[in-house]
Amino acid sequence: MIPRAQPFAVEPEDLNLILSKLDRLHHVRDLHSLLDTLLSETRHLVHADAGSIFLAEDDVLKFSYVQNDTLFQADFLSNKYIYSNSTVAIDETSLAGFVAVNGRPLIIDDAYALPSDAPYSFNVKFDEISQYRTTSILIVPLTTGKKELLGVLELINAQDDRGRVVPFSEYQKNFIGLFAFYAGVAIERALLLRDVVKKMLTMTQIRDPEETQPHVERVGAYSVEIYQRWAERRSVPREEVASYKDVLRTAAMLHDIGKVGIPDALLQKNGPLNAEEFELMKSHVTFGAEFFKNPHSEWDTLALEITLNHHQRWDGTGYPAPAKKGLAIPLSARIVALADVYDALISKRAYKDPWEEETVLHHIRSAKGSHFDPELVDIFFEIYDIIRAIRNKWET
Repeated sequence: MIPRAQPFAVEPEDLNLILSKLDRLHHVRDLHSLLDTLLSETRHLVHADAGSIFLAEDDVLKFSYVQNDTLFQADFLSNKYIYSNSTVAIDETSLAGFVAVNGRPLIIDDAYALPSDAPYSFNVKFDEISQYRTTSILIVPLTTGKKELLGVLELINAQDDRGRVVPFSEYQKNFIGLFAFYAGVAIERALLLRDVVKKMLTMTQIRDPEETQPHVERVGAYSVEIYQRWAERRSVPREEVASYKDVLRTAAMLHDIGKVGIPDALLQKNGPLNAEEFELMKSHVTFGAEFFKNPHSEWDTLALEITLNHHQRWDGTGYPAPAKKGLAIPLSARIVALADVYDALISKRAYKDPWEEETVLHHIRSAKGSHFDPELVDIFFEIYDIIRAIRNKWET
């Protein structure tokens, strides 16, 4: 059980600020979007240059999100460091682990000058890799309403009005601790939604051995990163980008849910389908669209677009009939089409071995303007280091 935090005085204007920030959090549904919003809002509250979030999973703290204005200035919301597989033990040997175990915020004035008798140590690995200098740190626990551990929020390098790194204050520690306590409710809700989506995906996975959890995680992640760069090119407002990404990831993960309507003999066939079998397999897009007909939300609409249209082709030769062409194909479906094909080709399937990476990339290039939206192909190659990082994070 996490110890209960002691009450403290909050300035009225700060309390109003907390409430306004929390209201924004409670409108975010996707876990990744929520972590991005939570981290950016808390950093803004204390003028922190960087920060990260660790979520508790399988008795460790899993590195789940990172932001750094100094390092990622040109690519603020989309960076390969988000897809790290790093973990930290839930014990007192690390800063994050210490906070997780004790359930209390911790202030570090200088990460490189910790007291010799401190039970914890600072891991310099990220600083060494990135050429960044971590100095001041504020770490607070993230918990449920029942005080069960969800994870740890870490803010790095508070800055004064001149951009100089300064220590975090005791008031900031309590202020952010209170904000994080209430933010835990939003994280708990997002985790619950994610669990519901995973249960929906399990229906498909039971029927289709190729529709694995890593595959759908990768397709969802590829899709939001491709969209992110597409939106950056058009200077789409950040709030609009965040809102779209919020629903795109889970909608993309459900792109093949219609396969629950396909016979097992086809889904589990060890080899290519004949013409008749392929025609039957194509009906999974209309089966999938049935789940989301008569949409009542942006998420329903996006899921309908994707399930029905992710096998349409830029040149108008896709399915289902009547075939759509070019920009008539919804953006969401054009993105998922590219993400899904890439992952299918580079991964092992019952009917094929994985293609070599260069062969896959050559295929993507050659299908530019025929199968795929030309601009999205260009974007895919622009962010390929992020695509590769995603693939490594969710290896089959």
